[in-house]
Formats: sequence, C-alpha cells, structure tokens
Amino acid sequence: QVQVVEFGGGLVQPGGSLRLSCTASGIIPRTNPMTMGWYRQAQGKQRELVADITSGGRINYADSVKGRFTIRMDSDRNIVHLQMSSLKPEDTAVYYCNVKVLSHAYWGQGTQVAVSS
Repeated sequence: QVQVVEFGGGLVQPGGSLRLSCTASGIIPRTNPMTMGWYRQAQGKQRELVADITSGGRINYADSVKGRFTIRMDSDRNIVHLQMSSLKPEDTAVYYCNVKVLSHAYWGQGTQVAVSS
C-alpha cells in the first residue's frame, strides 16, 4: 500500500524561507518511472501545481514560484523536497505532495504554509 506523507510547513514571515519534504512508502525505488511534485490550494481557490520532478530529472515550476522555489528528488529513497525562499503572503496555502507511478496518482494529506507578519 502506497503512503505519501508530508513534513514541514508552518508560519513564516514574508521574505522568509521554508522547506517541505515528502516521502512515498510502498514503492520500490528506481523500478518504474515516477513523478513527485507539490500542489497547493489556497482558501477559496482551485488546487494548482507548484512544481514537479520526474525520476529522469525533468523539472516543471509554476511561473509564480520560478526563481524562488527549488524542487529536488532523492530517487533512492522516494523523497522529494521543496525549498521555498522569498515567500510572499500569496504563497499561503495547504501544500499537497503528489506521486505518480504506473498510471496511479497518490496524494498526501497536506501541510499548511502561512506567510504573514
């Protein structure tokens, strides 16, 4: 059974930094192509892609986070990190980890990120 668990999140001041991490258990590392990524959903808005990365190293960022966020994957342990810098109040949202493998998509329960002074 695949389980996706997020770590990190919390309250940070504008301009600050935060790191989110996500682990996917129940998937044998490096056996199938995989995409791990982060989505976010602000209150009253639709869930949107923040960034994702494939096991082949292809990375995709939302325009709103380019130059501020960095995604990295540890393919040996099925872990993905999202380093967030220069955070803005509009980055406030629940952040969800997403794992895609073998035509299946798995979601974590989400972690709250709040950017406020």
